[in-house]
Amino acid sequence: MSEPRWLNETQMRAWTGFLEASGLIQRHVERQLRQDAGLTMIQYEILHWANECAPQRRCITDLADLMITSRSGLSYQVAQLEKAGLLRRETDADDERRAMVVITDDGRRLLEKTAPGHVQAVRDGLVDLLTDEQIAQLADIMDDVRTQLRPRVLPTARRKRAM
Repeated sequence: MSEPRWLNETQMRAWTGFLEASGLIQRHVERQLRQDAGLTMIQYEILHWANECAPQRRCITDLADLMITSRSGLSYQVAQLEKAGLLRRETDADDERRAMVVITDDGRRLLEKTAPGHVQAVRDGLVDLLTDEQIAQLADIMDDVRTQLRPRVLPTARRKRAM
């Protein structure tokens, strides 16, 4: 077995900084979502993506791939949003095994009401802390990481459907 490639000081600082900063940003944004709408970040993201594809519907499996989460975890969150009247599930007319999500009018209104505070929280927690150049660099870095890591993380069968 070969010796592990340990992180050097700069690499370790980047890794631990990434972990801490992403955790702090998520907590900051989640606090705003809970205060303004009683939603978790994942619930807001589900509503966002359901709204983005409206008036079409989005398959729960495809949504799980897009959000990099498990189908069972996503199904639980969709059920919570469904109970609240913010989403509804429908059966795919082309494939009865597939469950589809559709945002309701109440879900759309809540998303519209919550979006300004959400954007402000994202600005306060990240965007406005950096220069335009740093934001562009971060966007490029995240694009590279996503492009390289997504095919290795998602199971092959699900990855093909997500594209």
